[in-house]
Amino acid sequence: MKTLTRTALLLPILGVALALGGCARATERQSALNPMSPDAETIDMHWQTMLWVGAAVWAIVVGMTIATLIRRRRREAEGRRVVLFVALAGAVIPAAILVGIMAQSVWVLQKTDPGQEVAGSTITVTGHQYWWEVEYPEHGVITANEIHIPTGERVRLELGSTDVVHSVWVPELGGKMDMTPGRSTSMWLETDEPGTYWGQCAEYCGTQHALMRLVVVAHEPQEFESWLQAQGEPAVEPPAPGDDPDTIDAEDTPDQQDEDVVAQGREVFMSSSCVYCHTIAGTEAQGRAGPDLTHLASRETLAAGTLPNNPGNLAAWVVDPQAIKPGNEMPGTDLGGEELQALLAYLESLE
Repeated sequence: MKTLTRTALLLPILGVALALGGCARATERQSALNPMSPDAETIDMHWQTMLWVGAAVWAIVVGMTIATLIRRRRREAEGRRVVLFVALAGAVIPAAILVGIMAQSVWVLQKTDPGQEVAGSTITVTGHQYWWEVEYPEHGVITANEIHIPTGERVRLELGSTDVVHSVWVPELGGKMDMTPGRSTSMWLETDEPGTYWGQCAEYCGTQHALMRLVVVAHEPQEFESWLQAQGEPAVEPPAPGDDPDTIDAEDTPDQQDEDVVAQGREVFMSSSCVYCHTIAGTEAQGRAGPDLTHLASRETLAAGTLPNNPGNLAAWVVDPQAIKPGNEMPGTDLGGEELQALLAYLESLE
């Protein structure tokens, strides 16, 4: 009996410890405990209701269980009181709680309905294994793995998939929505706070499902317009390299040397198989199998959030992407050291 009593007393302590452990990283990336949009706040309110009502019911049940274990002998109660207690505790009160939570659930579903008509711009997001294609059809802008939105405006995402079922989930900005091949779905993104919000494919889609991340960047409206205008520009063409692209005149200025290296890198890119998979607006590279690279250097990450976008990571990704993200569709590139450095210089110029 003592062992049972001690075990029963430890249960509430263990439950509180687990709850606190789950809340400890509420401010970290991809946290549903840090709502930053009206939809996310509505979902969080519903979750908080279920949490605290459930916690109260659990505490009452555990308390009564402990009281029963402690009291070895119980005075026989009158039959009518027992029946009334069982009816209230076992039927009426649980039914009232379930009805209340169901009513709130229906209200939340209506409030966060992705099909409701609301004025706002539209962004098309297409899931691939294992990256995201992001298009602004009203502006002719295509990018990858990043969704940029203005603050204070509800933006509609039109969702689709080219291969398997994916799912968009940005916890701080709302619920998740599946992307099914051959079927169009939609959801809304909205926030009043500028910043970077991390999302994830929330439906298992293959070996690299865990490395299919998404970045949502919220700008002030004027800053967003500037970003959109810059993304709509074609890639800036480097000056043509000199007669001998493999050498750089030692008397050239540093800026001229950099321009020559970038021009050499462009030639490396355009003469490789890269052009069959990637697009760079304003050039002959018009492939659609992989992400659009027109403004690659302006992005925060590489390979759908797998790596920070910096020269070292870009070099590793170009040379052997399978070592970083096994199973993705990008093959490695066999380049000499000078060619690789020139190619990196060109890719880093695509801002």
